[in-house]
Amino acid sequence: MSYVTLDTLPKTMRAVRCHGPEDYRLDEVPVPVPGPGEVVIRLEACGICASDVKCFSGAPLFWGDANRPAYVQPPVTAGHELIGTVVALGEGAAEKYGLQLGDRAISEQIVPCWQCRYCRTGTYWLCAVNRIYGFRQAVPGGMAEYMRFPADALNYRVPADLPVEKAVLIEPLACSMHAVDRGQIGFGDVVVIAGMGPLGLGMIACARLRNPGCLIAVDLNPARLEVAKRLGADVTLQPGAVDPVQEIRDLTEGYGCDVFIEATGHPEAVNMGLLAIRKGGRFVEFSVMKEPTTTDWTLIGDQKELTIYGAHLGPHCYPRVIDYLHRGLLRVDGIVTHCLPLEDYLNGFLMVRDGRQSIKVLLQPGKS
Repeated sequence: MSYVTLDTLPKTMRAVRCHGPEDYRLDEVPVPVPGPGEVVIRLEACGICASDVKCFSGAPLFWGDANRPAYVQPPVTAGHELIGTVVALGEGAAEKYGLQLGDRAISEQIVPCWQCRYCRTGTYWLCAVNRIYGFRQAVPGGMAEYMRFPADALNYRVPADLPVEKAVLIEPLACSMHAVDRGQIGFGDVVVIAGMGPLGLGMIACARLRNPGCLIAVDLNPARLEVAKRLGADVTLQPGAVDPVQEIRDLTEGYGCDVFIEATGHPEAVNMGLLAIRKGGRFVEFSVMKEPTTTDWTLIGDQKELTIYGAHLGPHCYPRVIDYLHRGLLRVDGIVTHCLPLEDYLNGFLMVRDGRQSIKVLLQPGKS
């Protein structure tokens, strides 16, 4: 045997697998066995991401349309927001990652190929092969009892005393931190973050650490705005109750905000941000959009000379997030609202899609 195990692993396990739009099933599948350099974990929890729900709902980004091929490869075990315990190590894996049996571990959501132009030049998160856990058959995800980290993965040890409700947020917080990094927030900046889902709330927590002059949260849901206040927002704005663009201008002597981060996934928020941001400001686009966005590009160029940044995944942020969470520097209380057993996955997906009664929903294989 070319691997070592913490205990005797079962032959099969339960896994939530995507078979097609609106067709996710709790299947019985083989427990993965690690090859050289690979790690197998027993899952503690896996979060349901908005991208999981968009795939579930049949979004063209995942299932293709006239302009792009399908990305998801069914059947595949879903999930990329995960945390678990190392139960098996392939040959050389312990030395490669510094992991031991019984350690708590996480893997970055993308498994780079390390061969394409992007990987060879250091931007592995833009990998041309783009293997994200839970969507491609080569990298089954974490909505299961066990999961394998391939030899090309980026894995990290996570402190055992970090509560599971915080540890499972490492992946979305890494994405949030990367988006905030892209905005280059400075002392005194007026920063607006639109969309108080788990990622937007994580952006509030990360942006607070950069000491902006004023941190503004925008969302339609007042309960989520209350969570944003607890995580560090100075001002909360609810579209419909107020005009966010006018409020932002009023707070900035008519100039507009210095940084606007879009995390709603709605085209209207893009236009709101372009109107609310000052000349020479920085606009960060993070969301996966459900539909194309139309805007007046004159605002970006001739009228405001804006700098537009995209933000994708959480490169180089996992170690910082793990450290900051462990030291209590990142506020995350209130983000996780529901913890469900694995077999209640459908209810979890529907709750996230509805969005009114939940923020972050976790699936826990050991929960009954």
